[in-house]
Amino acid sequence: MRILIVEDEIRLCEALVQLLKKQHYTVDSDNDGESGLDDALSGIYDVIILDIMLPKLDGLSVLREIRKNNLNVPVILLTAKGEVSDKVTGLDSGADDYLTKPFNTEELLARVRALGRRRGEIVESDALSCGDISLDTGTLKLRCASSEITLTCKESELLQYLILHKDIISSKEQIIEKLWGFNSEAEANHVEVYVSFLRKKLKHVHSELQIKAVRGIGYKLTYE
Repeated sequence: MRILIVEDEIRLCEALVQLLKKQHYTVDSDNDGESGLDDALSGIYDVIILDIMLPKLDGLSVLREIRKNNLNVPVILLTAKGEVSDKVTGLDSGADDYLTKPFNTEELLARVRALGRRRGEIVESDALSCGDISLDTGTLKLRCASSEITLTCKESELLQYLILHKDIISSKEQIIEKLWGFNSEAEANHVEVYVSFLRKKLKHVHSELQIKAVRGIGYKLTYE
């Protein structure tokens, strides 16, 4: 499961990253609302932990933009405020859960697990479509007409990322950051290998969808 943390308190943010990584989650983090929104809109996260009081763009504005873009990713709001009115505002803006600082880390982990399970139920019934294929991100099934094949988790994540960014060219660096994380040791050849795997599986289901390499820039989906 991939989690995004948007928290401007550096020490707290780093502590949460380490806590969640120990639970074997893949974790990315941002320290301001604008960067957090940019990452959230990638659509690759299973849960977002979002502070309300953020520089550049406050958490509630980030949350509203996430929902405006029809992303159903579960969001846990973090805030130092404990008033009922603040909780109501957060939930009305589209939050799935709410924790008031300071909070118990075990409670946070329990809520992440609960929302992760809910996310799995939601995604399982949702399919992404592009060209002549559909991708079920819950079952990892790639379908084209009557043909079907099961992807690996990383292949599914890569195809999902490319579909969500089908109108732009995605660089290898961007793909590494989203699929492996900012501090990953993954290199460009990791992306090349998984692109090769995906191309073979698209060919296997007789899809006309192609992953085009734009020399010196990155990759883009094309359908002819």
